[in-house]
Amino acid sequence: MAKLTNEEVIASLKEMTILELNDLVKAIEEEFGVTAAAPVAVAAVADAAPTGPSEVTVTLTDVGATKVAVIKAVREITGLGLVEAKGLVDKCPSAIKENIKPEEAEEIKKKLVDAGATVEIK
Repeated sequence: MAKLTNEEVIASLKEMTILELNDLVKAIEEEFGVTAAAPVAVAAVADAAPTGPSEVTVTLTDVGATKVAVIKAVREITGLGLVEAKGLVDKCPSAIKENIKPEEAEEIKKKLVDAGATVEIK
């Protein structure tokens, strides 16, 4: 029997119906002792893996020129009193919120940047 080229095999597969392809897959599985389900399961697990960190920390790295606005933003974000919020801002760099979802961190970063601060998310 002559060896078929890849193009010939692919052309042959294109002419088959779904039922014929299904029978072919079953025959290949039986002949070689493999299963077509294993690679699909591995691909599904790989797709389900998270693409980024699930929890992050928002760190105030620089207060900028509008310290009062930054203190107000920190108070709003953290719920701290004036003295505690000022203390966090004064000891910059300092963690504003830890172990939060990345989406929440982006919202907090926007508020602080709008107030004039420089923020880092780790």
